[in-house]
Amino acid sequence: MQTQKFTKSLRKEDVVKDWLIVDAAEQTVGRLASQVAALIRGKHKPWFTPHVDCGDFVIVINADKIKMTGKRVEQKEYFSHSGYPGSAKFTTFKDMMQKKPERVIELAVKGMLPKNRLGRSMHTNLKIYSGNEHPHAAQQPKQFKLDN
Repeated sequence: MQTQKFTKSLRKEDVVKDWLIVDAAEQTVGRLASQVAALIRGKHKPWFTPHVDCGDFVIVINADKIKMTGKRVEQKEYFSHSGYPGSAKFTTFKDMMQKKPERVIELAVKGMLPKNRLGRSMHTNLKIYSGNEHPHAAQQPKQFKLDN
């Protein structure tokens, strides 16, 4: 007798979310962001379902120790606009790392998530801290080793 093969589609009620901790020290921004975005989406799980938030919570520590390659340290600019005429602001990577190093990783990961309601809700599963400490010890996060 043959067994039937079928694709399991997960419901949001059946999702089991873990807490993962990622160390960003000496990591390149883009490579770190793409791997963290895959963890948040749940693409590392065998029951990945594209229309369900089945990813894990990800805690990124040491955000102030990330690096960027080449001349992008001086050339990379972040754009913001308040909506008023003439209020465009450009911030360089160097300035952003001095003021808000967490924002660099946040923007990089957010750009790699889906651009819809699901992507915006997945974005809330990302917690970023510039130091080595984080307030999520009660969730018992597991250390996750990134591929280089």
